Amino acid sequence: MNSNASVQTGALAPPASHKKLGLTALLAVAIGLVVSQGVMVLMLQGVGMAGLGFIVPLGLAYLLALSYACSFSELALMIPRAGSLSTYTEVAIGQFPAILATFSGYIVVAMFALSAELLLMEFIIDKVYPHAMPPLTVALGVLALFTVLNLFNIDIFARLQTVLAVVMTVVLLVMGLSAMNSDIVAPNPTLFDSAHWNPLGLGVIALTAMAVWGFVGAEFVCPLVEETRRPERNIPGSMMLGLTIIFVIISLYGLGALLTVPQAELASNGLPHYLFATTVFGEAGKVFLVTAAITATCSTLNSSLAAIPRMLFGMARNGQAFGVFKLQGKRTGAPWVAVLFIAAVTGLPLLLMHDHADAINQLLLSAALAWLLAYIITHVNVIALRRRYPQVARPFRTPFYPLPQVFGIAGMLFAIWNISPSPEMTFSIFAYAGLVLLIVSIIAVLWIKGVMGKPLFKPEPLASVLGTLDKNPQGDSQ
Repeated sequence: MNSNASVQTGALAPPASHKKLGLTALLAVAIGLVVSQGVMVLMLQGVGMAGLGFIVPLGLAYLLALSYACSFSELALMIPRAGSLSTYTEVAIGQFPAILATFSGYIVVAMFALSAELLLMEFIIDKVYPHAMPPLTVALGVLALFTVLNLFNIDIFARLQTVLAVVMTVVLLVMGLSAMNSDIVAPNPTLFDSAHWNPLGLGVIALTAMAVWGFVGAEFVCPLVEETRRPERNIPGSMMLGLTIIFVIISLYGLGALLTVPQAELASNGLPHYLFATTVFGEAGKVFLVTAAITATCSTLNSSLAAIPRMLFGMARNGQAFGVFKLQGKRTGAPWVAVLFIAAVTGLPLLLMHDHADAINQLLLSAALAWLLAYIITHVNVIALRRRYPQVARPFRTPFYPLPQVFGIAGMLFAIWNISPSPEMTFSIFAYAGLVLLIVSIIAVLWIKGVMGKPLFKPEPLASVLGTLDKNPQGDSQ
């Protein structure tokens, strides 16, 4: 994902001749940001817990993802400016939710999810090449490498994003289809017995939060709206098509694993994708998976270190974050303070939790909780802006409004409430996410009241973002 030039809030749209991104390029971004090692792990653990019944929470998570795709599409095309979630939220429900949504959906997620990705890569390489290097050498080394590259504004994956997305998609597809066509004796004889679809009391529906992790991140196409040809078609189309492709591939991937690996081992193994790959491909599976793991982690890390610091840069320029985040390198133009900050919050959990293999699930589910909160705010944004600015042009309008938004909010609240797949993980998941979000909230309140001198929940005028006359001047009084 070439995020370096595309996430700066409030930039003027380029001439139409410079709009080079079509559906294929955006589809690569949508799929490439979603598919990661965390997805490979959590989806297999989910099918290990629920068997074929995992298709129920997976289907619900897919529908929830389509709901956020509708909301982001409507917002991005109504306010067609390169920017982050804070841009939409400040004109919908105010400064505090804007800061909370952006930190919750991106900075906090980086803190948890990128750390988990690096730990997964570390564990996979150590599994294949035991004790070849001291602990955390690979994880911290890769983090340092991509931090330096982004400080120099070098995005080595920018031109390869389409290729990387295709590679990761093919990896999951090949694993699933190869398993389905293998001669391995089926290890789960009761696989198609529907009596085993409800092992958790509430039923497999309680695993929806775990399944949601397979579909988060497609909205990263929205900051590219100014560089997109026919955005009214390609922005929503790339997200919805990408999410549909991911749903099909995850379903085949999970089915292949159930046909070849004992269900209990998938549920309990910390590296189920390693177990799956070696079961189907033998020794060759190790090389196959190490390649996929390094590719997925490096692509996700690089894209995040390119995009998220620029969200901080845009917020600082709007007065929503510390002014130091506006500092740029004189030669490179990179927001170097913001890059170092994201690298630091990514590295901190690595140092604190690298000895705990079970920390990966806790980090990923804490990240899912934070991301779901940001998606709930996104749905609220659409409802608020429909009421305050009913006459403003919306090139994309959510079908059957407000049902997708209501469904999305209710479903995501349910997923947050059932975020933990086991009682012993519940406290740590809510503690990790809750503590960080509490700190962010306190800082946001002090910043908005003490530095910005603005109300917490008073929306900014839409014209202040669009740079045009408000088409509905009376809207602010509603």
